[in-house]
Amino acid sequence: MEQMKSSIQRHLNHPQELERLYRMNRLYFKREFNRLYPELEGNAIANTWNERLNYETDEINWGTRKEVLFVILIALAAGILAKLPAFLSIDKDFFYSRNIGFIIFPMLTAYFAWKNKLSIGKIAIITGTTFIGLLFINLFPDVQESDTLMLSCLHIPLFLWSILGFAFVGGKQNNREERLEFLTYNGELVVITTLFVIAGALMTGITIGLFSLIGFDIEEFYFENIVIFVLPSAPIIGTYLAQVNPQLVSKVSPVIAKIFSPLVLVMLLIYLAAMVYAGKNPYNDREFLLIFNLLLVGVMAIIFFSVAEASQPKSKTGIAVLFLLSAITLVVNGIALSAIVFRISEWGFTPNRTAVLGSNLLILINLIVVATQLFKVLSKKTDITGVSKTIAFYLPIYVLWTIIVTFIFPLIFGFK
Repeated sequence: MEQMKSSIQRHLNHPQELERLYRMNRLYFKREFNRLYPELEGNAIANTWNERLNYETDEINWGTRKEVLFVILIALAAGILAKLPAFLSIDKDFFYSRNIGFIIFPMLTAYFAWKNKLSIGKIAIITGTTFIGLLFINLFPDVQESDTLMLSCLHIPLFLWSILGFAFVGGKQNNREERLEFLTYNGELVVITTLFVIAGALMTGITIGLFSLIGFDIEEFYFENIVIFVLPSAPIIGTYLAQVNPQLVSKVSPVIAKIFSPLVLVMLLIYLAAMVYAGKNPYNDREFLLIFNLLLVGVMAIIFFSVAEASQPKSKTGIAVLFLLSAITLVVNGIALSAIVFRISEWGFTPNRTAVLGSNLLILINLIVVATQLFKVLSKKTDITGVSKTIAFYLPIYVLWTIIVTFIFPLIFGFK
């Protein structure tokens, strides 16, 4: 960070060198320039770069005709994939349980591969790994009551998500800032896709209601032919609009993260107290343990997105909330981890228990490091970038675990 900051200061009066620094890493340059700008305000060159980097308009940019055409094509491809069971008379449960991720993620990956102008070699890697996943999950034996099949079906979207991340960062795996930007993109995508889904749901309700008033029952037709075909396009169009209009949701996500972090902290404290009061525990209740782990993953996601959104230094109160949230999440993780160890000691290893044990151990280590870094930020021994670096460093480890659970577990446990 200091190297980029000092380079900007040193080359402020050298436009060519500033442009080179900007093109090397646009996100990193923008963040460091914005941190530095209060010291440079009044300088004509600095003012020009500030306008260039932070210019916003109320008008929606629809991009070029070429970009719009490409997005329409991949949205149509996603819709056609979603309708394959109807076109080819494939069993819906079989198709959607195994292939739901292949309807959306490869299309988003194709968009970023095209947008970032990836080399033929990197496109070959993306295509090859996606095809391996597609073959593996669809050739998986159709075994009744198969835990490894369920785990592979649950983790294959995460595997595809990691391929999307590779395309997003342009294949630059060691770029910490790009990884954090990928997390930010995911948060913004959730926001804009949710808005699209809500709007679509309202339109669906109004359309079905209006037709029912004149005696046409179109509910089944509408859902099977319109909703299923159009729904996959929501994240694709949302991604495109967010990319060509950074101002669209860039201010919404930080606000959501800022509001929800303290609310989730309060909810966790109340929930843990209520759990003790109610006498519930995850040691002998399998369903409760599952919900407990889902809660853990959700809170981890909030911590990650809150840190990723910190393009500017966060307030001490914001850091304190994140530290307390990570500390409470450590308690939740400890309870969940001890519960799964207890179940393994009582009933032995199964694919599900092994997967949960590995995930909890990874999250525990990650949380300890993140909490430690947040404490250092509170103690003014480092800044928020130390936390960001930890999160960015750890992402490939989660990807590796996803690959192990998806592809290796079925072999180890005999597809059972």
